[in-house]
Amino acid sequence: MIRALTTTLAAVAAFAATPALAYGQFGHNTIAQIAMANVSPATAAKVRVLLARSSALATPQCPAGTVEDASVWADCVRAKYPLRFGYASSWHYQTLDICGTFDLKAACRDGNCVSAQVDRDVKLLQAKDTPLPERVQALALLIHFTGDMHMPLHSGSHNDSGGNAVKAAYGIYAPDRLNLHGIWDGQLAERAITDGPNLVRRYTATEAAPLQAGTTEDWSRESYDIARTIAYPSATGDKPCVTPTARVTLDEATIARLVPVQRLQVQRAGLRLARLLDEAFAG
Repeated sequence: MIRALTTTLAAVAAFAATPALAYGQFGHNTIAQIAMANVSPATAAKVRVLLARSSALATPQCPAGTVEDASVWADCVRAKYPLRFGYASSWHYQTLDICGTFDLKAACRDGNCVSAQVDRDVKLLQAKDTPLPERVQALALLIHFTGDMHMPLHSGSHNDSGGNAVKAAYGIYAPDRLNLHGIWDGQLAERAITDGPNLVRRYTATEAAPLQAGTTEDWSRESYDIARTIAYPSATGDKPCVTPTARVTLDEATIARLVPVQRLQVQRAGLRLARLLDEAFAG
């Protein structure tokens, strides 16, 4: 019990001391770094050359000159340039009811969902006639949206904005603003990434191939299933289809069970992004 409490307090202290890493940034940065460690040398060079021309985006408050900056550019411009980029808000997620059926086509009407945008960004990068600003933007969006697609609560929801309306506590850390979505996007992701050997490394073909297999629809279903069978039940017990009215608590035992799930999702996202980047820059 003492060790569990110490671990929770340490996580809280780390979160408080490093607010810039919270609510998604650390996870997105790590996914981008995994990808760059696993793309071909030719792809890595092309990515760096294109990001070196990120001034073409004309978003000085939101740099995208490195893969780390590019990985959160989509969130930055949504906040800093809402008139220019507010239309893309629905591209960060896909609303699939965990108490319904998995119907990606219905969730992605007119391409307004995260998986459809991942596919679109790959095609924009493959096309030879894509203008430079759109090409740089497609790269930044691909890096970010691949991460979003692998966050379970960006795919599974239940009339609560992917858990944003579910107030939650992360162990003893329970500020009023914290919710289930925020925990998966921030504190849980940070702990999962740092709990074990460094995820940012070159993976062997034997390690990477099984994790990189599939399509964006397969990966979307995988994220949805995690939301449906793990993320929501971990917070609501045997009533995942009933939105709680009181704050729920993810205790230390629950967090420990969720860590490997989230860790695998970050690993998958990074390796799959590497595959998509190789495909996008193959020509």
